Amino acid sequence: MIKIVIGIDIGGTNTVFGAVNLEGDILIESSMPTNLYDNINDYLNHLSKAIDSVLNSISFNYKLIGIGIGAPNGNIYKGTIEYAPNLKWRGSVDFVKLFKKYYNVPMALTNDANAAALGEMMYGGAKNMKNFIEVTLGTGLGSGFVVNKKIIYGHNGFAGELGHISVDIDGRLCACGRKGCLETYASASGIKRTVLYELRKSNKNSLLRNIKAENLRSKDIYIAATKNDKIALNAFDFTGKILGLKLADAVAITEPEAIFLFGGLALSGDYILKPTLKYFEKFLLPIYKGQVNILLSELNNRNAAVLGAAALILTH
Repeated sequence: MIKIVIGIDIGGTNTVFGAVNLEGDILIESSMPTNLYDNINDYLNHLSKAIDSVLNSISFNYKLIGIGIGAPNGNIYKGTIEYAPNLKWRGSVDFVKLFKKYYNVPMALTNDANAAALGEMMYGGAKNMKNFIEVTLGTGLGSGFVVNKKIIYGHNGFAGELGHISVDIDGRLCACGRKGCLETYASASGIKRTVLYELRKSNKNSLLRNIKAENLRSKDIYIAATKNDKIALNAFDFTGKILGLKLADAVAITEPEAIFLFGGLALSGDYILKPTLKYFEKFLLPIYKGQVNILLSELNNRNAAVLGAAALILTH
């Protein structure tokens, strides 16, 4: 009988989940919308049915030994999702307690970026590292800080919110209610805002002018950049400059061996990596120059967040 864990990655748009064995292989994976459900109980009902459908499709004998969950503003200590700006459920949601009604197995919940960091540490490029930072570049910007092989959770469980450090106190409005947070510039939605601003401000020709604002995706910006589109290339440079600056600041706090970039925007490869590296080295304190690598996650073609959520059960 094969022991498996369910790993769940809750995003603002979609929820991805998979059955993972103890060796870190995702045996089967599926997804469902997150943003269709205004009510947490409706969401959990549909999520349990989707998971049951996946489990029923498994052809071998298995034992479910636990469920790990990565979620925005997930609190490892309480099993709650608290005031997540990108989710429709407001306030503090007692997720683990509510989900236990469907599955009587051990459960653990943490921030989605912390889950990705666990996945990187157990199954990815950080296998042999004690100190690193995982940065998830999705709809927002998440981060997981690992020091001496341990995730930094902080006093109340919310340490490591790099996405909400300030770039400009009078800058772009963030979903958290503040202005100028890093994720409003360095994320899939952030680079989209940069492009839309540039398109309004200038008369430069751009392939991106043919796409309606509401339909524009970071993938479209990447495709335009591969065709030498100046608006797209400038947007990647601007994004890399801000991201590089703030990653340089983060190095001064934990002095990691490496910083891993994961998520949709990271799939742009060198278009985001090269400008980020250039400005990162420029802004680093001299004592850190040449000492810290910025790398693309080795799990970008797998689901680090699902693997990391599953790893929560194995590490707790």
